[in-house]
Amino acid sequence: MTDILENLAYLNGKPQLTANYKAQNQDFIVKEVLGFPFSGEGEHLMVRIRKNGENTSFVANELAKVCGVKSKDIGWAGLKDRHAITEQWLSVHLPKKQLPDFGAFQQQYPSIEVLATDWHNKKLRPGDLIGNEFEIRLTSVSDMDALVARLALVTRAGVPNYFGEQRFGHEGNNVTEARRWGRDNVRTRNQNKRSLYLSAARSWIFNHIVSKRLNQGCFDQTIAGDMIEFDGQFVLASEVDLASREDWNITAAMAGDNALPTQEQALELEQSIVDQEPDLMKLIRGNRMRHDRRNIVLLPQQFSYQAEENSVVLKFFLDSGSFATSVLRELAQLQQVERQF
Repeated sequence: MTDILENLAYLNGKPQLTANYKAQNQDFIVKEVLGFPFSGEGEHLMVRIRKNGENTSFVANELAKVCGVKSKDIGWAGLKDRHAITEQWLSVHLPKKQLPDFGAFQQQYPSIEVLATDWHNKKLRPGDLIGNEFEIRLTSVSDMDALVARLALVTRAGVPNYFGEQRFGHEGNNVTEARRWGRDNVRTRNQNKRSLYLSAARSWIFNHIVSKRLNQGCFDQTIAGDMIEFDGQFVLASEVDLASREDWNITAAMAGDNALPTQEQALELEQSIVDQEPDLMKLIRGNRMRHDRRNIVLLPQQFSYQAEENSVVLKFFLDSGSFATSVLRELAQLQQVERQF
């Protein structure tokens, strides 16, 4: 499989060590954190699911069947990997509040376990989570000393906040299609595809802005005209006394149809990447996407690891919208074991 992100720069240089990941589903464990309490009442049954080797869409469709509702009546906050063990909440619209037979459901699908239920007054929507807890095992590590050294670097300085390859589809097909849609001025009522390709387009541009900052040596320091995230807002770095504060982050563009808010050197850097992707920008502007910003550094929270001979278990929490594969990319050249299903 082609690594479509292979040309993106690394914070600490490309790792020379190799490691396997996802050799088994239990090597990649994800637990979703919504971050808000349920109301305990309402028409939406909240179901906490642990799934092993299944994708979220399949689980949602089967849950709809056992509950006697349509697939559109099922909600979720985020799509989770198939080749993993994951926990997440799904919502089921049940106006009559008739509980299904989950015992029979679990007997039919032993790979899907119902962990808990509750009631809430709103359907879950994509993005209704604060983040995910990860427990990831890397096996067949070729150089454990080198890995431990890189783990220390990640703990201290984080990693580039790249969007992972999942955002771009198989072999980067989402980016290819986004360019075609922009070039051919494709119009559609398929909101899923529209959202998919727009996200891929903006994420692709963001990644390459971050990579260029790394190549130019301005990843961990501001340049003239930078926009930073400060007190929950995006402001020009020149408006803040950065020397006396630590609670700020450099940002890069999530391109939109309006002008970039950066100035001087930062504007020149970002505009050079935007100008390289005229077809992606046609799609973004044609759909009137508004400009946004995203932090360029991803610092895993609650980060810890345990080494075991030639394997290591990593535990960390990432905010919603961040990618575990971006953390792993800085640690080792990953080799995903081919499995038969």
